[in-house]
Amino acid sequence: MNFESITEILQYAIEREKEAAEFYLEISRQEHFSGAKETFEAFAAEERKHQTLLEEFESNKDKIAAYTLKWIPDMKRSDYMVDMEYEKGMHYVDILRLAMKREEKALLLYNQMQTKTQEEEYLKLFKILAQEEAKHKRALETLYDDYMAEQGD
Repeated sequence: MNFESITEILQYAIEREKEAAEFYLEISRQEHFSGAKETFEAFAAEERKHQTLLEEFESNKDKIAAYTLKWIPDMKRSDYMVDMEYEKGMHYVDILRLAMKREEKALLLYNQMQTKTQEEEYLKLFKILAQEEAKHKRALETLYDDYMAEQGD
C-alpha cells in the first residue's frame, strides 16, 4: 500500500469499513437463525461506527484523545484458517471462518497504517480501530469455538 497523504489513508480505511459493513449485512440477510442474524447485524453496525469515526475524524479528536486503549488477547484461531470467498448458502461455520480472516486482515491493516504516520492523533485513531477489529476477531473466534464444541470437536 502506497499512499501519498493521510487523506488517502483515511479514504482507503473508510472504503474498507463500508465493505465490511456490507459483508455483514449480506450474511445477516442469508441467515435463517435469528441469533446469528442479529449477531451479524451487530457486526455491521460496529463497522458503520468505524466508518463514521474515520469520516468525522476532525470533529472527534477530543473523543479519540480520551479513548482508553485495552489489550485484547488474540486466540489466534484465524491464523490456522485459509482464505475463503463468500458464497450464498455457505454453512454457518464457514461464514465464521471467513469473517475471522476478514477481521484478522482488518486488524493487520490498522496496525500497518500506524507505520504510515508519526502524528499522534492519527496513531491513536489507528490504534483504536485496531483494538476494535481485535474485539471483533475475538468475538468471532469465540463463536467458532463454541460452535465447534457443540459439534463435539
